[in-house]
Amino acid sequence: MKNKTVQKETNYLILYFVLAYAISWSIGIPLALEHKGLMDPILPDWTHYFVSYGPLLAAVLVTTISEGRSGLKKLGERMIKWRVRPIWWLVAISPLVIGAVVAAAVSFFTGKPVSIATLGEVNFLPPLGIGALALWLLTFGIGEETGWRGYALPHLQKNHSALPATLILAALWALWHLPQYFYLFDPAIAIGWLIGLFAGAIVFTWLLNSSNGSILIVAIWHGCFNFMTASNAGNGILAAVVSTVFMVWAVV
Repeated sequence: MKNKTVQKETNYLILYFVLAYAISWSIGIPLALEHKGLMDPILPDWTHYFVSYGPLLAAVLVTTISEGRSGLKKLGERMIKWRVRPIWWLVAISPLVIGAVVAAAVSFFTGKPVSIATLGEVNFLPPLGIGALALWLLTFGIGEETGWRGYALPHLQKNHSALPATLILAALWALWHLPQYFYLFDPAIAIGWLIGLFAGAIVFTWLLNSSNGSILIVAIWHGCFNFMTASNAGNGILAAVVSTVFMVWAVV
C-alpha cells in the first residue's frame, strides 16, 4: 500500500513538471527562436512575463486532478496566507531592505548615487517605476512560487528531507529557465546564475517551512529579490552584492 501511495505521488509530481514545462515553454521556445532569427515573430517580447504562470497553472491542474476542490481550497488559502509571525514578513521584504543598505553603501564609497528610478526598468516594457515591484510580485513571484514551492516542494518533502527535496527541485527549476538563455540571459553568467539559483532554493525552502507553508510570503520574497536584482541599478553592482548576500545566507 505504501509503495502504491509513493508511486501515485511520484506520478502526480511528474505530471506537474511536464505541465509546468509545457505551458511555460509554449511561450519561451517561440521567443527564443524569434530572437535567434529561426522563425518569424508570432509573440511580442512582453509575453515573456506570462512564462511565469506555467508553474501556477500546472499546480492548479494537478491539484484539481489529484485532490479536487478541497485541495484547490487549501492551495488558495496558502496563496493568501498572511497571518504568520512578524519575523517572516520582515524576511519576505528583506531583499528591499538589504538592497537599500547596499545602494547607500555604493553611493557612499563611489560618490555616485544609485538611481532608484532604474529599478523600474525591466526587459521588454517601458519604465514602470515602483510598478515594477508589482509586476515581479504578480508574475514571477506568485506565478512561480505557487508551483515550485506551493505544490512541488511540499510533495517532494513527503518522501525526502528538506535538503534533498530542495536540490531535486532546484535542478528542475534551473532547467525550466533554459529557453530564457536564448532570448534574455547572458550565457556567460550561467555558472554564477546556477549557484545563485541553488542558494535561492535553499532560502525559499527555509522560508516556506518556517512560515508554515505560506506561498504568499515566499512569493513576496521572490518578487522583492527580482525587483532589486533584475534591473541595471548601480551598473550591476547592486544586483551582484544583493545576490552574494543571499548566497552567504543560504550557506549559513
